[in-house]
Parts: sequence; structure tokens; C-alpha cells
Amino acid sequence: MNIAAYCRVSTDKADQLNSLEAQKQFFSEYTQRTGNTLVHLYADEGISGTKIKNRREFLRMMEDAQRGLFQMVVVKDISRFARNTVDLLQNIRKLKALGIETQFLTANMTSMGNSEFILTIFGALAQEESANTSKRVKFGKKLNAEKGRVPNLVYGYDKTIGDYFHLTINAQEAAVVRQIYQWYTQEGYGASKIAAFLNARGLRTKRDCQWSQNGVCRILTNPLYIGKIVNGKQEVTDFLTGQRAQKAEDQWMITERSDLQIIDPQTFAQTQAMIKSRSEAFQTHKERQSNKHLFSTLIQCKECGWSFRRTVRTYKNTYIRWVCSGRNGRGRDNCPNAVTIDEEELTAVLQAYFAALLKVKKNVISYVIKEFQRNYSAKDDTLSREKELSTQLAKLQRTRQKYMDLYADDFISRDELAQKLAGIRSEIGQLEAELQSATFLPTRSAQLENILQQTFQKIEDIVDVHQMTNAQLKRIIQKIEVDKTGNVDIYLRLLEPSALEKNVLVSHIHT
Repeated sequence: MNIAAYCRVSTDKADQLNSLEAQKQFFSEYTQRTGNTLVHLYADEGISGTKIKNRREFLRMMEDAQRGLFQMVVVKDISRFARNTVDLLQNIRKLKALGIETQFLTANMTSMGNSEFILTIFGALAQEESANTSKRVKFGKKLNAEKGRVPNLVYGYDKTIGDYFHLTINAQEAAVVRQIYQWYTQEGYGASKIAAFLNARGLRTKRDCQWSQNGVCRILTNPLYIGKIVNGKQEVTDFLTGQRAQKAEDQWMITERSDLQIIDPQTFAQTQAMIKSRSEAFQTHKERQSNKHLFSTLIQCKECGWSFRRTVRTYKNTYIRWVCSGRNGRGRDNCPNAVTIDEEELTAVLQAYFAALLKVKKNVISYVIKEFQRNYSAKDDTLSREKELSTQLAKLQRTRQKYMDLYADDFISRDELAQKLAGIRSEIGQLEAELQSATFLPTRSAQLENILQQTFQKIEDIVDVHQMTNAQLKRIIQKIEVDKTGNVDIYLRLLEPSALEKNVLVSHIHT
């Protein structure tokens, strides 16, 4: 009789692979003893038995069964065939429908010789064993999380031989991490561009792969680089499907490890603010991030919100112009702005504009500060507003604690808790930000004057706009806005992205 054998081990560790070799040897000896012909031995390595879709050799065996390559499938134990009772019964029925018998040697059972009830009992036992294993793994991960352990490989750190959870800073990789943050925060490059820089230098990731945009983003958002280990963000809710669920932020396990700090907290906070700002800018105003050319993503269309794109035309001479990408890429029906900005003319205008601005430096600073003070003095009393915000914040915090108590007393489920807290966390964050702004209003004028002085110092350092990079220009200019009539508005960037952002219109040019 032509038979097929199937075996599986759930991990790819050396001892388990040895077990796989032992299973292969077992089936070879079995076929020699029984006189059957072993058509093929299907073996899945390092694959869990709870999900069929990941087991390539198993799926291949089922396809070969439909082609009639064998008359029986031999498996050493039911748990090797499947640890999911439903998958077990479904696939046994498929094989039976094809006239193929399944034999489980350890239990001395066959799919045709034994009732489905018996097979179901054994399948349920195998599934329960997997469930218990899942609980043990989850418990182990919880203990590791409580102790602030980091089981995964992280760029910038090395594992200590013999101590799987102990990390030490890798000086060479730590320097690369700092360079990544500098490129992003100081020079304005995006994650994709940074990945290209790293690959051009021949640098590899921790797993010896090329850098990607996602890989760089993981570096930029991992709090481990400021010495903060965060565990328990997710948990497996169904061990059979591997489905995961996000846990409420107040359930995360956070451990402070100052000895692992590579990036200072201020730089990390600035990075997170920039990531959020760029994301919101794209979703709300369709603003892209690019540093390829001097004016990349700086010129914006006032009509449709899209950035202007650079176009190059060569006819006798080369002409470099900027046009609305909303109109240029999606058609005139998408945007009425047909204005074309000549790059050389705009550069010359900016050069003259900066020179003229320096001549009226004192007047500009005085005007901006007076307008700032006038706007805030026209509002309600600061102390009254601060008290109102504090009252609202305290009320929301009490509401959050009430839901936490309900969950602790098993009156609501974890999903219900997460749903209730989702909106509350957002409101609390907004109130805290507004309260912080209100609290510091009395000192804002002095801070604003200081930052204006710094901005003008950057302008004074400019020798030639042609020699500037996009990142340097973005430190001074927040945006250049163009409407359909050709009016060009230039906005200076007065505050760093990590601070309360307030940009002011300092020039109105008609081109």
C-alpha cells in the first residue's frame, strides 16, 4: 500500500529538530517493518499545530491526497496532526471522503476503524494541552514583563551570552541610532530617506537585513532608547487563532533603566511630536515630507492644500518651476490654481526678503509680541481658565477610575473597559495640553522674544539661499502659501516643533 507520513515539531530549537529527525527515522523503520511503500514524508518544522494555514507541508499533503498519490496517512500521535479539534475533524473527513484512512500509531487508532466521538475526545485532549502551554507561556511573559526584561533583539544593544534577557549598549550601533534621530529631528529627513542613507553606507539591521522605512520608524518610536522598557501592550486573546488585542495604557508594565539610555528624553519627545505632526499634516492638509529639493513640501496651494511639485522643462534652456501637485497630478477639475512659480525667481525673492527683514528686525519683534499679548489679553482671565480646566480634568480622572473599579469588580469586561477609556484618554490628553499652555502664559512673551531673536540669528547666518538645504530652510520658514491669483505668503517658523507651535505671517508678496 502507498502511504504518506506526517510529522511536526512546534519550534525550531535544536532539541526539537532532533525530535523531528527521530520521527523521520521512526517512519522509515515503520514502513520497512510493515512492507508498505512510503510515497512521501511530510514534515513541518517550527510550526504550531493550532493553525493549519501556516503548515505548508500539511497543506501540500492534503493537495497530494486529492491527486490520489497514497491510500493512507500515518501519524505518530494525534497532537502531531492537529491541536485544534475542529481542524482535526475537518481534515480527517476530507481524507475519508477521498477514501484515505488516517492512522494514529501511538493510540492505535484509525479514522475509519474508530468513531468520531473517540477521535474528538483525543483531539480535545490535544487542544487542551496546547491551551495549557499557552497559559504557561503567557504567565512566563508576564513575569518577564514585571521584571523589565527585553527578550527580543534590539538595534543598539547586545545580548549577554548565557543571559537571554540582559542587554548592554553596543557603542557602534548606538552611534547609528543617535545619527538617525539627528537626521530626523535636526535635518528634517523622513524615515524612507534615512533608510536609504543607512543602506548606502552599507549598514545592516540587527538581523542582518537591509534597512526599510518601517525599520527606521521602529527606531524612532522605541522608548527603550531613553531607558524605558514597556511591556504588556498586547495580549493573545485566542491561542487557536493567535488573535491579539491592545491593552489599556494604564495596564502596560513600564520599567525605568537609565543604564540603557542612548537618546535623551527631550530629543525623544521632540521626535514623537514631529511624527505626530507630520502624520496629522498629511491626513488633514495633504502635506508630504520631502527634503530632495530646496523648496520640497514648503510651497503649498492655498486653494486645495496640496504641496507644489518641482517640474523641469528643457527647450534651448532648462526651466525649473513649481506647480500645484493637486492640479498637476489630479487634473484642473481638482484645483483652480494654475500659478507657476519659477524656482530661480523665488530664490532671489527670498534672498532679498531676508535682507529686507533684517533691516526692520526690531519692528517685527515688537509687532509680533504686541499682537501675541493683545490676543491673550482679550481672552478670559488666565487663572479662571486654569481653574476651569483643572475641574474638567479632575472630573474625567474620577470617571476613568470609576470604570477601572468596575472592571476590577468584574462588572464590565476588558473590551468594555478599553472602549470606555479610549475617548476619556484622548480628552484627558487635550485638557492636560491646554492646561499646560494656560499655566505658562505669563512667561510666553519672554519666551517668544527669545525665539524670535534666535530666528533672526539664523537669517543673519544666511550668505546665499542657493547654498541652503531644504532642512535648513525649514528651520526658518514654516510654509510658503500660494493662491490662484499669484499671491505668495511666507510664514516664519517661530517655535520648535516640540514646543507650542505658533507661526506668524511676516510677508505678503505678489508674483
